[in-house]
Amino acid sequence: MILVNGKPEDRINVSDRGLQYGDGLFETIAYRNGIAEFVDDHLDRLSLGCKRLAIPFQQLEQLRIELDTVCHNLTADTVIKIIVTRGSGGRGYFADINVVPTRIISTHPYPSFPDSNCTTGINLRFCQQTLSENSSLAGIKHLNRLEQVLARNEWSDQSINEGLMSDSHGNVIEGTMSNIFIVKSGQLLTPKLDKSGVAGIMRSQIMKLANENDLMVKEDAITKDDVNNADEVLVCNSVIGIWPVRNIADVTYPLGPITQQLQYALQQLEK
Repeated sequence: MILVNGKPEDRINVSDRGLQYGDGLFETIAYRNGIAEFVDDHLDRLSLGCKRLAIPFQQLEQLRIELDTVCHNLTADTVIKIIVTRGSGGRGYFADINVVPTRIISTHPYPSFPDSNCTTGINLRFCQQTLSENSSLAGIKHLNRLEQVLARNEWSDQSINEGLMSDSHGNVIEGTMSNIFIVKSGQLLTPKLDKSGVAGIMRSQIMKLANENDLMVKEDAITKDDVNNADEVLVCNSVIGIWPVRNIADVTYPLGPITQQLQYALQQLEK
């Protein structure tokens, strides 16, 4: 199912600024067991992103109604993608404040992952492609994903499940599709995202769960050496949940107790 501005449609105007300039944002929501998970958090981040990009998005309640309609018609677990662009305007970077934003909702089959991804962990690699620093765009899920596209296409080995991306200073920021946490000496660490990266919804949930379960959690600069010397490593996003990391290059990690504790806490939250 695809809705464009509330109507069944699979096309947008060629002058849409989302197509022309990547001028917009998106959210990816997991619909499982009859529930759109963390939907309020996703819409809050979408609203924040619109404010950061100065997109005059006044159709949030309309979007909610359309999202409810889409969910009502779903009969299986699904991935829901929401896109909001600045809308269709003339050629050039200047944004006419009278342009009405475009909203798109699309549904996609829920991906099937091996159980081992959760139970025994996955293999990662370090990507060569770096992430740009821009505090105006850091944290939000804008449509400009070319760095992730380049990074993901660095490998075709199906035994590698994800790649880690760093900034130009060598600090690890995130995966191509996920956020990362490491555990060192009982403390949970995740990269600061004040200059690069996406502040993932699942990342936020894990930080909340950590606090609720008396686990120390800190946002800080994390280097590749920190990752290599970690006691545990995990990646997360709204669709995959939590995946422990088993291997990065020649470094092997155990499925540790803190990762397992967070996985259990997330399972209880999703019930």
